[in-house]
Amino acid sequence: MNTPTSKQAFVDFPSTLLEARSLIGGEWRTGAGDSRSIVSPYDGRELGVVRGVSLSQIDEAIQLAAGAFIEWRRTPQKERSAKLLTFRGLLVRDLEKLAHSAARECGKTVAEGRAEVLKGIEVLEFAAGLQDSDIGGAMDVSRGVRCEYVREPLGVTVGITPFNFPAMVPMWMIPIALSVGNAFVLKPSDKVPFTPCLLGELMLEAGLPKGIFSILHGGKDVVEALVDHRGVAAIGFVGSSPIARGVYVRASSTGKRALCLGGAKNHLILAPDADLKVAVEGIVASFTGCAGQRCMAGSVLVAVGESDHLVDQVVEAAARISLGRDVGALIDRAALTRLTQAIAKAEAEGAKVRLDGRAALPPKGHEGGAWLGPTILDHVTSTMECSCTELFGPVLSVVRVKTLEQAMALERASAYGNACAVFTSNGAVARYVAENATAGMIGINIGVPVPREPFSFGGTKDSKFGVGDITGVGGVEFWSQRKKVTSKWALQSDKNWMS
Repeated sequence: MNTPTSKQAFVDFPSTLLEARSLIGGEWRTGAGDSRSIVSPYDGRELGVVRGVSLSQIDEAIQLAAGAFIEWRRTPQKERSAKLLTFRGLLVRDLEKLAHSAARECGKTVAEGRAEVLKGIEVLEFAAGLQDSDIGGAMDVSRGVRCEYVREPLGVTVGITPFNFPAMVPMWMIPIALSVGNAFVLKPSDKVPFTPCLLGELMLEAGLPKGIFSILHGGKDVVEALVDHRGVAAIGFVGSSPIARGVYVRASSTGKRALCLGGAKNHLILAPDADLKVAVEGIVASFTGCAGQRCMAGSVLVAVGESDHLVDQVVEAAARISLGRDVGALIDRAALTRLTQAIAKAEAEGAKVRLDGRAALPPKGHEGGAWLGPTILDHVTSTMECSCTELFGPVLSVVRVKTLEQAMALERASAYGNACAVFTSNGAVARYVAENATAGMIGINIGVPVPREPFSFGGTKDSKFGVGDITGVGGVEFWSQRKKVTSKWALQSDKNWMS
């Protein structure tokens, strides 16, 4: 297959069917479990097959990872960082290959595939920099008594990741977990197995010790086996809230450390004084980016006061979105059916369809894919399902309120707490929203307020189960533990009650 270029508008497809194998002990193995055919959301063509691993293969992978961990944890931080930086260079080298892989198996545009790899590289750069920033601490706390802490790895750690970001979400976890000295086992979504395999190939090329990074394919049975395995010390998870809650309860009941990120219903607060260009661009990008299949998508637009002129412009801008060029496909036909049914239900409940993505034409030659254009539902009420349930698609529900206090009451009433954004030209309004929103990530004139490293990614309420965040300084704390050492070498002639 030729190396794809950044000038290609659509994804590059392989000339032969692919096989996603699992990485166990530094060797690629065919799974002994059930197989699944993988089709592209772009046009429904078959990409290849993935076969899940058996229980014995899971146990073997964890045992080999535990053996590799013994030496990896003793490896100086500087040497671990050097391996990660080599890996970074390979990611940059193969950026376009990874971007096209992510796009063709999860449906996003090539530009979005490229962006997710670059975000993963950013996390890697932070992790590699821990050799200079995370240097521990020490202090003389009393006469002749010194306290210090050193950071210690946990052991064999596991990341369970979703279909919508096959490169980025694994890269939220892998670099930090490895940098602090853990072994890491990745269980990617069985809907998107090929991009994670490319990451595994680059890990081997970078010279990481065999077994220190593993990939295990499969479905629910593999997830449960990993969560239950006695050799696993910590679980990171990203997915829907019901499954996140279940994984967290199951893992924590066995004494494992767990951080499980769930879904969202993010509110975009639109004040009447918002800058027209900034607001329209930010809102449209927020609800249509990645076809709305991301936990940071703005899905509820709360229009405050006299905001008709702004909402009208949002509708007009979204109507100019082109399928395939600006917005990718949904993950599969089941998602398309679910979303079209949700739109029909909202219409039946009294919502006005201002922009109907069901009528959008798919790109020529890709009619067999799972395509839905941007959809805007206006005059939605808080009791409608579309205003409180995560739809996970390019659907924006517009709720009208008279005051900012009413807007914030809607945000606070949400079961989710990932993100909240406000569009305004008034600093006092921005500050009010930032101080009163219950979400974990706040945007001021930014529709997708994803923190940049070293600031951590993580929400609140039903968007997160567990303590801490998954990236940045929060990720460092999650994937490691602090060992405290208190020492005294001699009796002190001027000792007091502390010494």
